[in-house]
Amino acid sequence: MSARNSQASKAAARERLRAERERQAKKDKIKRQIVVGLSVVGVLAAAGGVGYFVVQANKPSAWEAAKSAKVVPPKNSEGENGTTVVIGKPEAKKTLELYEDSRCPVCATFEQAVGETVKKDVDAGKYKIKYIGATFIDNAVPGEGSKNALSALGAALNVSPEAFVEYKAALYSEKFHPEERDDKFAKDDYLIEVADSVPALKNNTAFQKAVNDGTYDAWALKMSATFDSSGVEGTPTLKMDGKKLTVEGSDNTPMTVEQFNAAIDKALQA
Repeated sequence: MSARNSQASKAAARERLRAERERQAKKDKIKRQIVVGLSVVGVLAAAGGVGYFVVQANKPSAWEAAKSAKVVPPKNSEGENGTTVVIGKPEAKKTLELYEDSRCPVCATFEQAVGETVKKDVDAGKYKIKYIGATFIDNAVPGEGSKNALSALGAALNVSPEAFVEYKAALYSEKFHPEERDDKFAKDDYLIEVADSVPALKNNTAFQKAVNDGTYDAWALKMSATFDSSGVEGTPTLKMDGKKLTVEGSDNTPMTVEQFNAAIDKALQA
């Protein structure tokens, strides 16, 4: 090979090497830009994610929000915030106060044994029922079922007093009432499923919307506050003329038809 050709080859090689280095430098620069860009995006995304979770963590729950929400009193209720719920014939002279918590297993036992007798007495005009709903079990056995069921009872009362009574009986029934630690009543779908066993509530879109929207959540909290201020310490509790109805010779709530009839007859004669 001539010296001229050798020099030309070396020059061409150097030029190829220079061009290759330039291409590699450009690739490295682009790679660095991509890495930096992705890092910035990642930081922003992380910051956005943290911001989202902070906002969500500080966002009040539906029940926290209900504490300051406007109260919508159901139809067929009376008094301040509609927390006076009295059912029965106007001419009935006596009123039986009934204090219950929807999650209460003892209330379920009472309703299953005595509920039909109470309904017959009220229908006959023997006395009226004043219902006071509680939600303390949601604190004792953490959950939301007592509050949610009470709100749904408000939706049923808005339909009619009869729907309220039948729905309350269904909630306490052996078929639908859950174990105390099973917070089934916290689920709107389950409350609507129970309501489908009540003719006036079955496929009732207005009732279902009220349950799903929590229309009577604030009312339920006000009703619960009424219970809390009553001085009653447990459920079920029955009172007439301010006096607690109990089994003769004890402080126990009557839990059978015989015990109830004896206690109610004595109270009606007082």
